[in-house]
Amino acid sequence: VAHQVLATLSYGDAIGHEVLGIQRVLRGAGFSSDIFVETADPRLKSLTRNFRGLPSAVTDDDLLIHHFSLSSKASRTAYALPSRMALIYHNITPPEYFIDIHPLLALRCWEGRRELGAYVPRCDLALGDSEFNRQELQALGFRKTDVLPVIPNFDHLTGEPDWSLVSQFNDAWTNILFVGRVIPNKRIEDLIKFFHAYRSTHNLRSRLIIVGSYIGFEDYLMSLYDLTSRLRTPDVHFVGQATNAELAAFYNVADVFLCASEHEGFCVPLVEAFHERVPVIAYSATAVPDTMDGGGVLYNDKDPSVVADLIDAIVSNQALCETVVDAQDIALDRYLNHDFSATLMRFVNQILEGPRLPPWELRGDFWQKFDADRDVLKHDR
Repeated sequence: VAHQVLATLSYGDAIGHEVLGIQRVLRGAGFSSDIFVETADPRLKSLTRNFRGLPSAVTDDDLLIHHFSLSSKASRTAYALPSRMALIYHNITPPEYFIDIHPLLALRCWEGRRELGAYVPRCDLALGDSEFNRQELQALGFRKTDVLPVIPNFDHLTGEPDWSLVSQFNDAWTNILFVGRVIPNKRIEDLIKFFHAYRSTHNLRSRLIIVGSYIGFEDYLMSLYDLTSRLRTPDVHFVGQATNAELAAFYNVADVFLCASEHEGFCVPLVEAFHERVPVIAYSATAVPDTMDGGGVLYNDKDPSVVADLIDAIVSNQALCETVVDAQDIALDRYLNHDFSATLMRFVNQILEGPRLPPWELRGDFWQKFDADRDVLKHDR
């Protein structure tokens, strides 16, 4: 038996793809493997079980694969069980990015990062989906850490694009694309400043297209609109969340993918851009260099004129653009050729065949005291 547990199973995101992929591998290897959640997207609910059924579904010798994000009842239920545990960490954005924009989310992120440390004595193996995430786990004190790479999945981009959008944007203008949530750690304001510099000094016939949800961050979005107004920079398009056909269309018309994010646990859209053969220019921070893996162009200087020159160099030089895309193809091949199934099963067997953790006892008031200490720390902060 090797079950998975997580707070929420979402439709169409990278974690959801990974959870379902892990289940396919485990069942293919002969394991009984279900997915226990608190909540699930209605389209995936039939594939899950309620976390309250977890205690009766596992024994001491079984394995729980716990996808940790923010604190949840599902996580705490898994913590209390005697089964062996592999923790998969998908990263939690540092709360300081949200304090002025979304105080409640800042608090949740702070609580999540604090609670992650409580799992140090509980886990047989802690896995990051990038080397950056693994290093965070190691710094927290997890004894055994490793990397379980993200499973590339491009099914959502293989259908027909929205041809009306393609015809709207496929003109003589240069299209600079970013895909990702409109939230502060993505540094959308830097993208706007870079675009302003590029448009002003290199190419008036250009546009910036930002594809991603801003729900919950409407105040941040308003500040971005205000910035474009103050810079007097037209042709910045905030698309919002896109359908698969719309997303495929925007990749279809993109001349360059530009990323200024300062905190990423992996950053799936970078690899999507590789797949769509769009040259990528990305800020070298956190997990981004590992995700790029020798493809695309990394920059360290956020001087808008420097980034504007990079954009112009790639857009205006076809030979250079092809060289960049060729390197991305090689990096993408490494992802696609990685034997995810073998890597996962090596970790599973390593846990199940290895020695058990030293005995530990979960006192009945453990989480009550943990939360009380949290409230004191929260008050101090």
